[in-house]
Amino acid sequence: MKKINLNPWLLLIAVAAVLAAAVAFKSSAPQAPKLVYMQFSTVESIIPAGIGRSKMITVMPDGTKTEEDLLNFYSMVGINFGNISSNNIAITRKINDLVSQGWEFDKVLTGTQSPAENNGQGIFISRYFFKRSLE
Repeated sequence: MKKINLNPWLLLIAVAAVLAAAVAFKSSAPQAPKLVYMQFSTVESIIPAGIGRSKMITVMPDGTKTEEDLLNFYSMVGINFGNISSNNIAITRKINDLVSQGWEFDKVLTGTQSPAENNGQGIFISRYFFKRSLE
């Protein structure tokens, strides 16, 4: 068997080159952007005869909040599609305003609540979440 004689300086230079290449091409993990979130909620009454209360409530990241009235789903004669349309316009306007201010729509969660089965009362709630980068 033939003995290979390595020059220690050549070996040191080779190791240094490999380490330098590893450091130079090391990909750093991308930093997740720092985000801030806000939400607004719509609470729309499904109580017959229009006696319920409906609102759009906005809570900003600094804790300030605003409330705007929405129309109830029902009027004295039953379901009121004009009211639903008006609420849709107000909600879409709110979304467009927030997007124009730099907020990115994140998600919406919805639900209904009724105090008792078949009593014709309750609410329909939607929570709209937005986010934007602090950087």
